[in-house]
Amino acid sequence: MKKIVSVSLGSSTRDHRAEVDLLGERFDISRVGVDGKLDAAVQMVRELDGKVDAIGLGGIDVYLYAGERRYAMRDGLRLLEAAKITPVVDGSGLKNTLEREAVRFMREDLGIDLRGKHVLMVSALDRFGMAQAFVQAGADVLFGDFIFALDLDKPVRGLKEFEELAERYLPDACKLPFQFFYPTGKKQEKPPQPKYPQYYEQAEIVAGDFHFMRQFMPERLDGKIILTNTVTPENIEELRSRGVRMLITTTPDFGGRSFGTNVIEAALLALLGKTWSEVTAADYERVMRELDLKPRVVDLR
Repeated sequence: MKKIVSVSLGSSTRDHRAEVDLLGERFDISRVGVDGKLDAAVQMVRELDGKVDAIGLGGIDVYLYAGERRYAMRDGLRLLEAAKITPVVDGSGLKNTLEREAVRFMREDLGIDLRGKHVLMVSALDRFGMAQAFVQAGADVLFGDFIFALDLDKPVRGLKEFEELAERYLPDACKLPFQFFYPTGKKQEKPPQPKYPQYYEQAEIVAGDFHFMRQFMPERLDGKIILTNTVTPENIEELRSRGVRMLITTTPDFGGRSFGTNVIEAALLALLGKTWSEVTAADYERVMRELDLKPRVVDLR
């Protein structure tokens, strides 16, 4: 049996474990949260190194993307470099394929016409493939990175402007502690503190990282479609209570919930038997086709 562990800076209350069959291989997949403690995460990666088939990093990114540029997060690199034997991934390598596919799935399989649709992309830097796919599908996309990560009321509405701002600000921002941008540990369990509600209200589709999305989420999201990553059964009920019409997660249901992209990427890497630097987008696409991975769709009406 192959063993995959996701070491997450998120809350330990979201821990989950499942056994699944992938292409005839049995996988033991688990997610372990360290409640925002970076040193504990580094130590856990060191302890797992050489003892599991692949490690995913959750609740943090190693790399952020804008256009053709890749930006490395200082704290993410610490975690990546803590393992010397076992492959470590943060999900970013798979996002460009899996999350583009989710937008195509919305259009072609669910019949959602994205042309002119108002999309709030709460964080595009960690999901640039998704953001780009929405733009290419003709959606009217608002890039919310500066609003929700930096608490600046600075809506960005074009890919070119977004890439120029990323080039200007990210080299310095990537040196800051990751917690400066992103809710980690117990902060993920706090009730949402509604802020910038107008951007949620204007959107027909709200897309991106769930914790970014949730931290400023207003009381009502009536009739909206949510495209996101990892959610628990409690998160689903919370979205239902706020009036969300449909939830789509980019990763499938494993054992009653969706795992993060980092977990899926780690599992695919173990199947491929390659290091992160060796694997290509074509490798991921081939295995995804063989697995017939589909987004999870939950009708909340």
